[in-house]
Formats: sequence, structure tokens, C-alpha cells
Amino acid sequence: MVVDRIDYQAGETACTGALVYDGRVSGPRPLLLMSPNWLGVSNDSIKRAATIADSKYVAFVADMYGGGKIPAGPPEAGPLANALRADGLERRRRIAAALDALRSESAKRKIGDLKRQAAVGFCFGGGNVLELARAGADLQAVICLHGDLLTPLPAKPGDIRAAICVMHGAKDPVVPKHDRDVFEAEMEAAGAKWQMLIFGGLLHSFCEAESDVPGIASFDPGAARQCYRMIDDFATAAFDGKL
Repeated sequence: MVVDRIDYQAGETACTGALVYDGRVSGPRPLLLMSPNWLGVSNDSIKRAATIADSKYVAFVADMYGGGKIPAGPPEAGPLANALRADGLERRRRIAAALDALRSESAKRKIGDLKRQAAVGFCFGGGNVLELARAGADLQAVICLHGDLLTPLPAKPGDIRAAICVMHGAKDPVVPKHDRDVFEAEMEAAGAKWQMLIFGGLLHSFCEAESDVPGIASFDPGAARQCYRMIDDFATAAFDGKL
């Protein structure tokens, strides 16, 4: 897989993301923006993007902090992520800039199909791609895995253009059932095309082997395999107008 570090601007913030694609494949492929968890553009996130993209997608790992920053761990990542959670407009500005970078860089290389675009996010990144959908981004599909569901800027009727899929653990202590209920009400009020799959008994970050925290986050390989398949299934159905 090719991994190109890409410098781009998000307003006044200089960012560095990663464009990930199979260089052996010719011709345009669907675009997949990936917003990683709060540890940023790490090696784990790039490997995850490569796994999901495989030979089918051109993926881009978004940099939400600037400079491709990789926090050393949760104590450093928490304040960085929480600052963006509190500033909905800046959060949207940064994730939208990453989408623009994916579009422009794939067009330069003549490998991107701009008629087929999706976004996927994990944990903090799941909240980022939901903000992209709430802002009315021109995407067919947005997939959120054990992500932030609440927002200071709820969608209004007609705002959301993308089909939305949320995959979540029933016992997630970070984003509990109350948040799911608020999100559901928001999506219904906004008239969005959305769906949510709840995995019984699972905690936070169940799709990420590197994110285990006892009592809070726990990797589940079976659920992870299912979710990774569903990312492609949902995006493909959205591209084909079959949702």
C-alpha cells in the first residue's frame, strides 16, 4: 500500500494527513475519508485505513489537531479532543478540510471517483464524521464506530445529505444509552436516512485492539470483523442508491 503524507490547511491550522491506497490498482476508486480516534494520525490508524481501503478505496486519514500530532496517550489526547468537541464550528472546519484534501490529492493522481464518497470514524473520529454529515457534506455515506453522538450544533431538517450508519456497544460507558436516545431524536427530527446497530455487552472501542482500558474499552475481534465488513457493505449500498 502507498502511504503519502499530505500537508493541507484547515483555516489557520496547518495539518498533515495520510493518503492511503493500493498503487498496483489503476483507474478511479471510491473515496473514503477516515477520522481516527483521539490518538491522531498514528501508525495504528494508518494500518487501519490500509486494511479498510484494501484495493477498493482511496483513503485519507484526517489530522484533527494540526501538524500530524500523535498524542502520547489519553492524558494528552483528552484535552485536545475535548477542545474540538466544545467548538463545533472548528471541529467541522477541520474535518471538512481533510475531505477537501482527499478530493484534491486523489484528483491529482487520477485515482479518485468523486461520484462515490464516504467517511468513516472511530471514537472521537466517529463524532468528527457525524459533524461532517450534520454540516451537509456532499457524501453518500457516513459510518460512525463507537463514536461521539452528541453535538453542540444539532442538525435541522434537510441538513443531512449522507446516509448514516452508527455501530455502538450496548454497555459503552463513554457514550451511554442517553446519548444514543438524544442522537436518535436528532436524526428523526432532521429527517435523516440513518441506522444504528447495537452490539450487546460491548464496551467502548471494540473495533480497536490498541485501545483496551479495563472497564471502559475492550476489543472484540468478532464484532470488529463484522463492522469492518459493514463499512464496505453500507458504503457500497449508498453508492448504488440501494439504501
